[in-house]
Amino acid sequence: MLESLLSLIAATGLLLGSPGPAPLALAATGATFGIRRGAPFLAGILLGLSVAIIGASIGLAALFSRFPELRLTCQLLGAAYIAFIAYKIASAPCTQLDAAQRAPSFRDGFILNLLNPKAYAAFLAIFSQFLLPLENTSLGYLATGICALLVATLVDSLWLAFGGLLRPCFPAHARQERCEFSSPSPC
Repeated sequence: MLESLLSLIAATGLLLGSPGPAPLALAATGATFGIRRGAPFLAGILLGLSVAIIGASIGLAALFSRFPELRLTCQLLGAAYIAFIAYKIASAPCTQLDAAQRAPSFRDGFILNLLNPKAYAAFLAIFSQFLLPLENTSLGYLATGICALLVATLVDSLWLAFGGLLRPCFPAHARQERCEFSSPSPC
C-alpha cells in the first residue's frame, strides 16, 4: 500500500505540476499580482480541479466496472494527450502577459480548471494507473481523489509562490510588455 501511495503522489505531482494552463496561469498571476492577490484564483483552480476529479472518478469507475478492457485504452489516450499538451507548451510562442488592474478571480480559476482538458487527461491516467488498492473500489477512488487533490494543492501553491518570488524581477511596466527584456530588472 505504501508503494502505491508513493507512486500516486509522484505521478500526481508530475502530471499536475508540469506546465499547463493552470500552473502557468498561477505563476503569471503570482509574478504580476503577488501571492496574496492570487490566492482567490488558486482557490478557484482547486475547486475546478475537484470537479474534474469527481467527474473523472465517477465516469471511470462506471466505465471500468462495465468494460475492464478499456483501462489500457484510457491509459494510452491520457498519455498521448499529456504528450500533446507538453509539445504545445514547449513550442508555444511568447505571448503578452495581460497585467490588467484586477487579478484573476476565484471564478476565473474555477472556470479555467473546470474546462482544462489537461486536468481530465491527468485524472484519466491517475485513476486508470495509480488507483489506491483498497478492498472497496469506491473507497479506492475516493482516497485516490483526496490524495491527488492534496498533492495538487501543494503543487499549485508552489507555482503561485514561484511566480510571487519572481515578481521583484519584473518592473511593473515590463510585466505588460510582450517578452521584451530591454528594461533593466533586479534579477
